[in-house]
Amino acid sequence: MATPTSSNWMDLVHELGKEFERRAAEHDRDDTFVKENYAALKEHRFFAAMIPEELGGGGVSHADMCEILRVLAQYCGSTALALSMHQHLLAANIWKYKQGQGGADMLKNVADQQPVLVSTGAQDWLESSGKMEKAKDGYLVTATKHFASQSALGEVLVTSAPYQDPELGWQVLHFPVSFKSEGVKVLNNWSALGMRGTGSHSVKLENVFVPESAITVRRPQGKFHPVWNVVLTVAMPLIMSVYVGIAQRASRMAINFVKDQKNSKSYVPSLVGAMHNELTTAELNLKDMVRITNNFDFKAVDQNGQDIATRKTNVANACLGVVEKAMEIAGGQGFYRSFGLERLFRDVQAAKYHPLQEKDQLQFTGEYILRN
Repeated sequence: MATPTSSNWMDLVHELGKEFERRAAEHDRDDTFVKENYAALKEHRFFAAMIPEELGGGGVSHADMCEILRVLAQYCGSTALALSMHQHLLAANIWKYKQGQGGADMLKNVADQQPVLVSTGAQDWLESSGKMEKAKDGYLVTATKHFASQSALGEVLVTSAPYQDPELGWQVLHFPVSFKSEGVKVLNNWSALGMRGTGSHSVKLENVFVPESAITVRRPQGKFHPVWNVVLTVAMPLIMSVYVGIAQRASRMAINFVKDQKNSKSYVPSLVGAMHNELTTAELNLKDMVRITNNFDFKAVDQNGQDIATRKTNVANACLGVVEKAMEIAGGQGFYRSFGLERLFRDVQAAKYHPLQEKDQLQFTGEYILRN
């Protein structure tokens, strides 16, 4: 199928989204991955949408992909969040390509094959986890990586592990691994409060061979590295767009519900106003995150990483506040699964667990301010 033009990507989101919405409750109830949705997204080349056109992709801007994810989340949060994980890995490589630092071959391959890219970065941060041992022409990796969204259908795992270099000491090495590699096993253990359709199973690596040529980043273990200024800046706007979309949907549901009530509580307008304030906070902080990323035209400086991390916390807290107030406005009706709001309430809880979690971000930012 031909790549859609820039004018009809959003039309496709609405068209497919209506279909995804019909399946959302079933996937939530059964803890099943949204594989039918992924098949439809792949058919319409969403997995290559953000890759530059000269490399075979759709040429969708970072800002427009944030919009796609925000709107898609209003139909099915799990589908949007899972897709954001693939997109943020692409985004880091698109930034490298646009900065003249390579990445073209990887992006061409994704544009051609559309493999599902799975990240494990959320749990790895500065220390990473697992172990690596030197082997002939590479390393043997043993680790268990949790919260690997899309791993139910994953094709390439983008991960890291600590390695004790005999000369440099403890390092963290980053690398991709095919899910078809010997020793890779998906544990099928994703049974969670929310985002149940993301297929975020743990992935076990048992003596998996990683060739030396596959190592993409080497960094000192436990120390902040400029690579995170890139990852945070491209990834967080994409991921948090999903939660803003969920908050917008919850707000709309609550307002539409209370408008139809003849005997609503006298304080409901005040709750609606408070919910609107929270939603505005989320929307404005997200808008500023997208501005900072500037469609990949930014430098990997600490200030960008700090600013994105701060705004991520603001967006997460505001989205949580919106959906909590929506539940209060809807009253007892919101407690019913059939109403649909409680699923949004459960899904939005995941916002707080993306890096950096609030207490970590406050410490991270506070230390940066005091140093500078």
